[in-house]
Order: sequence, then structure tokens, then C-alpha cells
Amino acid sequence: MASLSSLLSLFPCIRSKNQSSSRGNRRLGLSYIPCRASNGVQTPMNSNPQEGDSMSKFDRRDVLFGLGGLYSAAALGRDRSALADPISPDVIHCEPITLEADEKVDCCPPSILDITDFVPPAVENLRVRPAAHLITQEQLAKLEEAVTKMKALDPDDPRNFYQQARVHCAYCNDAYKQDGFPELDFDIHWNWLFFPFHRCYLYFHERILGSLINDPDFAIPFWNWDAIPGMQMPAIYINDDKNSPLYDELRDPNHKPPKLLDLNYDGATEDPSYDVLFCNPRLMYRQMVINSKTAEGFHGKPLRAGQEAYRTGMGSIELSAHNNVHTWSGDPQQKYREDMGHFYAAARDPLFYAHHANVDRMWTIWQGLIDGKSRDFTDPDWLNASFVFYDENKNAIRIKVQDCLDNEKLGYKYQAVEIPWLHTKPIPRQKTSQLKSSKAQETPPIEVLNSKMTKEVKRPQRSRSKTQKSVEDEVLVIEMELDTTSRVHFNVLVNVLDDGTDVSPGNTEFAGSFKSIPLGHKHRANTSLSLVITELIEELGYDDDETVFVTIDPKLGGDLVTIGGIKIELQPIN
Repeated sequence: MASLSSLLSLFPCIRSKNQSSSRGNRRLGLSYIPCRASNGVQTPMNSNPQEGDSMSKFDRRDVLFGLGGLYSAAALGRDRSALADPISPDVIHCEPITLEADEKVDCCPPSILDITDFVPPAVENLRVRPAAHLITQEQLAKLEEAVTKMKALDPDDPRNFYQQARVHCAYCNDAYKQDGFPELDFDIHWNWLFFPFHRCYLYFHERILGSLINDPDFAIPFWNWDAIPGMQMPAIYINDDKNSPLYDELRDPNHKPPKLLDLNYDGATEDPSYDVLFCNPRLMYRQMVINSKTAEGFHGKPLRAGQEAYRTGMGSIELSAHNNVHTWSGDPQQKYREDMGHFYAAARDPLFYAHHANVDRMWTIWQGLIDGKSRDFTDPDWLNASFVFYDENKNAIRIKVQDCLDNEKLGYKYQAVEIPWLHTKPIPRQKTSQLKSSKAQETPPIEVLNSKMTKEVKRPQRSRSKTQKSVEDEVLVIEMELDTTSRVHFNVLVNVLDDGTDVSPGNTEFAGSFKSIPLGHKHRANTSLSLVITELIEELGYDDDETVFVTIDPKLGGDLVTIGGIKIELQPIN
């Protein structure tokens, strides 16, 4: 039989459906056609050189299709240097998930057989998602009616409320494998799929709710936890009437209003020493502005087909506000902090959808922060990654990331509210530490994080110019290994050599934090935390120093984390 390379030479251009090299091409309906040049390098027609070499790759499934299936995916092996790898779940095969105590839970939704590709809706009027604390009585009545009807559907109906919850459970806990890689898990957390998956999930959920009450303008509310008026559990969900469709028994009873939300909640400290109304906006500024200058900083690290799901990394909102609100809302008396405190159960709580509507709102805000300039990934492996959901007609729909980049093209927007954190920068603490340099270690030895540790870390360059800072950020990278079923929280401080008890999430010295929520079955995850410290170094007056002191302060589950290295890198700003 002819070799794969010789067969490819007979097909220099293989059309890949619905792939295009730019937003303009997608709007015009042009197809992305990768071609193999005479020198063996693949180049797409109308390619954008800024999109890098990844644009010159093509999907392994399209190759197999174009060759009439002469070779299986296995025959292509693991060399992905020349093949595009947009990831997709194998939704035909679904397995029970395994929780921390080796308990099995069936998260699988009704069997999916026939799958239809997503067609963008015809949008006449934009649905407006209201802030939960500003919702009108009419909007509340519609929400309660829609959720009531969704819960009353046949238990086997894929639109049923609890079947909808299973969808989230399946995608977030390894019930699915990667299509073409049956030994590898598919997961939408800890990587660049986090925002697009949840946007698509809420889109179909919202359309089902609207169809059940025959209201095409129906929109779900968002929990406005990034602003002071919304920094409590929304009152509409806090109803002791067990017959209320928005009621969920498994919430933290100590966190009902008037308890204020701590966006850096570590899962153990109920009454922090700091003022959350002071700290929350500054934490949001750090995560949305300082640590989100790049697509990877905001969305998370890439996950491509054939890659292990837990060797990636979370984006700035997922690892902080998102995870902390989940933990803060779940019932600590439950084994797994159900419902909101564990991904297998989170979507059973109607509050979940309001929480994630605000997470999605963060994406819309971030997209417009720099004069409306798009900062999303342009990598085709991201754009062509896909998910499958049931729609309001019980049809299984495959939707790609590129289908959900613009919320208004999906037919909705958010009620305009103030964004108080937008110009609320962290401020330095009152006292300063006396720094005494010693020999810095670029990569400290591996250590278990069973207590607070401080390391002196060498900077790659000191006294950088404004021009240099405008194109490259100074980024603190903490490499670690942990069990994916562990619940972990640690804070990171810079140049704090005393006990640091006065340092809060609202201070400049507080570089950030890491929070993980249990997901999937037991894996040893190799991941990293990246924190931008360019402004921190400058504002604290340490620009001329050759080293900084990094303190990692474990608050929960530190003994389950192994720190593999601490380093500072210069990383380009996209």
C-alpha cells in the first residue's frame, strides 16, 4: 500500500469544512483550504502570518476523510507537528464518573446518535440578561415558570433540568473521552475551553427555558458578584420555600444574605481579617486587567486533541473568582460540598446558571477592554474545537468555539451596570519589608507545600524601559503537581518577609492565588500558575533589584501540592 506521505502528495489541497483563516472569511462563507507547497510546508490560502504556524495545520479527521479512510487515526501516530488538533468529545461513548472516594456517579445524558451542525440564529432583537439583584417581578415570574416546567419534563427528556445538570457533570468530570483518543479524558476545565463551553451550555439552556414558556425574548439573570450591590447570594434564590423552583437545599446556610461574598474565599476562613468590599474590586482588577493581557492569561492554556487534559493551566477568572464563588456557595456539611462546591453536582443548583452568566459576562467585558480590539485566540485548534448539546427541539447540536465568539450573534447581551473594579487598582500595604538578598535559586528544589514557603527568585532583567514593558510582561510562574480530586487554595505574596498578616487581596504585594475544585477521577496533574508582576515590581519600587522574594502561603490542601519550580519569565503581550 502506498505510504501516507505519497498519498498526501496526490491531494495537495484538502478542503476542511467550515474552517476559515479570518473573521472576514467566515462572514463571507469562504472555506479554509490548507495546501502543501512544493517545499513540504502547508500554507492556508489567505493566511494571516500573525496567526503563527498553527494556521498551516489541518484536521486529522479531514485527512482521513479525504483519503477515503485508507488510514485510521491511529496510523497517524502522535506526531502532531503537521496536523491540526481541534479537540472534540466522543459523545457516543459516555462512562460513569468516579468521585474522590471511588464512588461512581452516572452523569451521562440520553444517548446521542444523530448530530447536526450548529446554524447561527436569525437575530432580530437581542435578549437582555438582567442583573439578578435588579430583576423585575415580571422577569422573575417568567424565570420561575420556565424552571418549573423544565423540572417537570419527563426525567428522560434531555431538556429536563436534571438532565441539563448531567451535561455539565459529564463534560467536567471525564465522562467523555477525546474523539479519536479513547485513552484520554475530555475536560473543559483547566484550559482554553472553559469560557466557550460555558457560553454554549448557557445558550442552549436559555433557549430551552424560553421555548417552554413560548417566550423568544426570555433571558436568564446574572449574579453580579463583581460589584458591591451583587456581592451577596441573590435574594431571588434565597427562598426557604422548598416548592420554589429556584430553591436548593445544598447551599452554605452561613452564606445567606446579609453575608458578603469573599472573592478570595479559601474554603476555610469564614471571617477574613480584611474588608471584602475593599478587596473584591481590587482582586477583580488584578484578574481582569493585570493577569489577562493575553488570550492565554484570560482563557487558560491550550488543550489540543491527543494532549492530556491535566497538563494545562487555568485562566485568571477560572482559577480565582469562578472557583471561589463555587466553593463559597456549596454546603460545607456535605461530603463533596454539594451542590455548587463540586462540578459533578454544581448545575443542580439554579444559582449555578446565574453565576456562570456573570462569568460569561466577564468574557464580553474583557473582549472590549482594549478599544474593542479582539484578543481571543486565533489558533484554529481553538476555533474548531467543538461540543455537543441538546437544543430546545431535543436535537443534538455540534457547536464550535468559532460559533460563539460574539454573544450578540447568539442573540443576547447583558443589562448595563456599573463596573467599579475597572479603575480600582491594588494599593501597597502600610509597612514595607527589609529585603536582604542571598543567592537566588531559579528553580527551587521540589517541595511539598505543607507550610508557608519563601524563595528568592532571580529576575530575567532589571531596570527595563517603558517600551520593553509595553511588549513583554514580567511573569511569575509557579510549577506544581497536585491530585485533580483535591481541594487546594494558596496565596502568593511578593517581597513580604514578615508574617504578612496585614497583606490582603487588595494590596499590591498580593500577586494572586490558586484555587482548585475537585474534578474528574484521580490524576496527578502537572500545571502552573502564571501571575503578571510587571506593575507590582514597578509600583513597589523594586525595578532595579535583581531578585524578588516569593512567598507561597497555603490555606487549604497545601500538603497535597508539590511545588516543582518557581521562576520569572519575560512573556510577550499579544
